[in-house]
Amino acid sequence: MKLLLLTTLLLPLTTAFTPPTAFTATKPPSTSTRLNENFGLYLPNLNDTDDITPDLLKGEANYKQWVGSIEDDSFLNRQYDVLARIRELGLLGKTVDSGLLSNLEKQGVDLETIESLLPTLQKLKVLEITGNNQQMLLNLLAPPLVEGAPLLIPILSGAVGVGPIAFFGASAGLLGLEFALSSSGAQIPFVGLSAAFYLGLILVPLAGVSGGLGIALGAAGKNK
Repeated sequence: MKLLLLTTLLLPLTTAFTPPTAFTATKPPSTSTRLNENFGLYLPNLNDTDDITPDLLKGEANYKQWVGSIEDDSFLNRQYDVLARIRELGLLGKTVDSGLLSNLEKQGVDLETIESLLPTLQKLKVLEITGNNQQMLLNLLAPPLVEGAPLLIPILSGAVGVGPIAFFGASAGLLGLEFALSSSGAQIPFVGLSAAFYLGLILVPLAGVSGGLGIALGAAGKNK
């Protein structure tokens, strides 16, 4: 009887200290959200020069490829057809008719003389420079020379017939014109630019070429 009474008294106490399972809180699984500092945008690596450099600035080859992707027949990738234009203009026949070859022979310039210049040109790396800049030379220098050859060939033939003095005179005349433009302060009409500076970019190189041809022609005549 006493045992039953003691059990009846302790049963409410034990149930009071037992947490109800229905109200046990369960912690939901944590989900981590990764925050991107670039907000979904592509930010290149500033330490990688290939990554931050535009394609059109990655050298001449890549630049030509980029231009070719935009324009198939671009001036940069198009090569001036020298042989076709020489044939179309009939420059070989005009050279023979002008007497240029005969005048060169009179001044002592023949195939043997030209062949003797090849080692000198090779030492000066003229041939190497020409080969490395073939595209630029064909597209920048060849067109004015070939297209203007019908007018230049008779003048050149006459100058060769006169001798080195003609080239020295032309060189002195070009330099004198440059000096006159510089001293007078002449300007190019309508644009107001300095004639001495901008025309000098053409006159001074032509004077140098003319003087060089006179020296070469004189040296060939001495070795005749």
